[in-house]
Amino acid sequence: MIEGSTEHSVHDGALIFDRDTLHKLRRLRLVAKRVRPGIYKGEHRSVKHGSSIDFADYRNYVPGDDLRRLDWNVYARSLRPFIKLMEEEEDLAVHVLVDASGSMLWGQGDTQKFRYAIRLTAALSAIALYSRDRLMVARIRSSEVEEIHGPLLSELGLLPLLSNLEHWRASGTTDLNHALKRYALHSHRPGLTLVISDLLSPSGYLDGMRQLLRRRHNVVLLHLLTPDEIEPSLQGDLRFIDIETESALDISLDGGIRQLYRDRLDAWKGEIKSECHRRGSGYFFIRTDEPWDKIVLTGMRRAGIVA
Repeated sequence: MIEGSTEHSVHDGALIFDRDTLHKLRRLRLVAKRVRPGIYKGEHRSVKHGSSIDFADYRNYVPGDDLRRLDWNVYARSLRPFIKLMEEEEDLAVHVLVDASGSMLWGQGDTQKFRYAIRLTAALSAIALYSRDRLMVARIRSSEVEEIHGPLLSELGLLPLLSNLEHWRASGTTDLNHALKRYALHSHRPGLTLVISDLLSPSGYLDGMRQLLRRRHNVVLLHLLTPDEIEPSLQGDLRFIDIETESALDISLDGGIRQLYRDRLDAWKGEIKSECHRRGSGYFFIRTDEPWDKIVLTGMRRAGIVA
């Protein structure tokens, strides 16, 4: 059960926003580059020229809209509420896609990747809805995009969304490329697309990201790994079992092997970052032992993902 309200706190199991955190999230907005804004009122400014007092269009009233923007003359004639859109005040389409493969279950407590991903999704969704962005949230599992929520257009959608996120589960393998391609082909509005994943998909991510870019999405990869994936503390003769496929690998882990692992991990992260930058996408690496609120309120602001 959800307790409280968006004015004081948001609480649903592990998803907790206290009043101070909510106040900080309200002051942020998501930043997109080279994305055409939409037709709904939001906190973002369009690339079109013109004054904010220039009338552009109407849209249906959504609970939570500023009543000062209601066209009372139209309401008097039609008894239907319409909001006046001004030329520079248009919304941003925000898509949050969460990897729900079995590898995302790695980690203990708050450092578990899937648990961390859900917290990030909740925070980023709150920022989007407080900014009156057009929000879509979906889970990626196997080769499919599941549990699509949205479009959500106001903060009234936040509490139901958090309730649904609490029931999300991760399992199996994920074909990230195929899922991202399918989403790109079926999403109606391009926008800022945040992909939250450990990127441990056998098929990779690059082809799917290319398809999103072709459809004019502004893609940002939020790459999650746990501390022990970054710096393994194990040693000796070990058997590693893949959490998704259950395939086994026997290995003798000593200092030299650990250093080789660190070098290859750094090279892999560097390749992903280079590919993203070369294609005009964003890349942000996250250790799951870093507090999620510090990542959102400080790290993502420094990276230009939020402002």
